[in-house]
Formats: sequence, C-alpha cells, structure tokens
Amino acid sequence: MDPRRGRGGAAVSASGIPPELSIVLPVYNEGEGVEPVLRALSAGIKTPHELVVVYDFDEDTTVPVVARLAHEIPNLRSLRNDLGRGVLNAMKAGIAGTTGPFVLISMADGSDEPHVVDPMVALARDGADIVSASRYIKGGHQVGGPRLKRLMSRAAGLSLHHLAGVPTHDPTNNFKLYQRTFLATTPIESSAGFELALELTVKATLAGSRIAEIPTTWRDRTAGQSNFKLRKWLPHYLHWYRVAFAGRIRRLAGRRPRAR
Repeated sequence: MDPRRGRGGAAVSASGIPPELSIVLPVYNEGEGVEPVLRALSAGIKTPHELVVVYDFDEDTTVPVVARLAHEIPNLRSLRNDLGRGVLNAMKAGIAGTTGPFVLISMADGSDEPHVVDPMVALARDGADIVSASRYIKGGHQVGGPRLKRLMSRAAGLSLHHLAGVPTHDPTNNFKLYQRTFLATTPIESSAGFELALELTVKATLAGSRIAEIPTTWRDRTAGQSNFKLRKWLPHYLHWYRVAFAGRIRRLAGRRPRAR
C-alpha cells in the first residue's frame, strides 16, 4: 500500500498525520496539461494538504499522469467518481471521499492561484465557514474567457452582494474553501454543474454563516477545452439567484416594525 494513504485510500502526511486541507480537483481528459497545475499547487501551498484528482472513467487521459506524478508529489492521489458523470458529481465525490477539516474546490486547468490558498486557510481557521476567492474586489482580476460569461458573472456577483446581502462579491466562483462541518450540515440540491458554489454561498448567507473573501486573479485556460455549459446551466444559476433575493426580502420584512 502507498504509505501516503490510510484506510480507505485517505491520504496522510509523511508523519502519518491526516492533512488539514483536502484539495478537490475535478478533471475531464486534462492529459499532460494537469502536470504543471499539480506541481504548482504542491509547491505553492504550505498548509498540510492532500491533492485529490477526481475523474469519471478509467480511460480519462488525466489518470496515467496522476499515477506517474504520485511518486513525486506528496499526498497526490486520484479518486474515481462513482456518483455519475459530470463536474457536479465529481465535486460531490471529492467532498465525500476526503476527510480534511477544510475542503478546497479548485480547477485543474490552471485558472486558480495557488498562493492565495494559505491565506484562505487562515481565514477558515479564524472561523469562516466559506472563504471565497474573489475576482471582483480590490486586488482581484479576471483575465480572458468569453466576454458574455465574464459580464454575467460580474453582474450576478455584484448584484447579489450589494442588493441581496451576500457577503462575497464573487459567489459564482467555484474556487472556494469550505469548513467540513458546514458541508456536513448543508444538503446539496444542485443538479447541473458549477452552480454548486452559488448554492452553498446562498445557503450560508441565509443561515447566517460566516463568509470571508480574498482577492484573486482568475485566468482562462490556455490548453484543453472548458466544460462550462452556460446555456444549459443558466436556469440553475437563476434559481439560486432568486432564492438569495427572496431570502433578502424575508429578512427585511422581518425587521420592519409591526403596524399598531
């Protein structure tokens, strides 16, 4: 057995201590392009962590690359998603198949910044239930990507923050860190894809959970093909958008003094 793995395949550090942070990376035929991403994450994060690459099928071109790199990168392992194909189920399988008290969802395309992860962990240690890497606060940026997608993401994020009271400016960004305890008590209802981050952020807002954010620069992938399906997933995003505003209206109505 690989000494970096405990019972059930759970990774442990070289000292035998379970990692504090579980990094979940859903993949789909990333091939050799995943290598620099995994190396950057491993080298750029000081928090004791495991890198868990979640794939849908054995023929995925990412699988042999991870197998090769596992001999060099501490705490790297792959996990097969048996919940059903798709990025949503891959993220859910990654959450269920890890044990770290903090869970980070990150993309395997190099769009997320490894150097902001340790500050995100620090905010979680300080009590934040969700830490959002935000493109839309001072110091944050978004580089590349379809113009319409960028515009819609920014408009949704800022309107949810300023009008619906969501504590982060970037609720749709999936580059987020979660307390395991929050995930364990928050049922996931999403049924499409990357709407998961928005759902969890809206639910945390309505529950009064603590949400923090930190600036990040998101860069569109330079290799491979994005699996983001705007037309298919938009109705699901709009559902949680409406839920957030409905919750805001209920909160405001509850604060109004009763008529005498």
